[in-house]
Amino acid sequence: MVFRFYSNTISKASRSFAAGIFIIGMVLIGFGFMIYLLPKFFATLASIVFWILGIGCGVTAVKIFLALRKVEQLNSDPSQDYRENVQIHIEERHEQ
Repeated sequence: MVFRFYSNTISKASRSFAAGIFIIGMVLIGFGFMIYLLPKFFATLASIVFWILGIGCGVTAVKIFLALRKVEQLNSDPSQDYRENVQIHIEERHEQ
């Protein structure tokens, strides 16, 4: 007599998971073999990717620095301590 402590669904999920891991392993082996055969191509490709990412980081940093500069200029300007055409209305409640 065989006792099963898991259902058929768990068995199917385990097989699917194992199949996914196997496929990923085969793809990684394929990429490794391609890199072994074409190292100059992949080195150039990686260089281009890192170059583009570096430029993107630099541009983003410059944008942040410029935005911070504008914010600091607005906060340090003493003539902007008030606003024109702004009126404060206070409702006075007279209790009787």
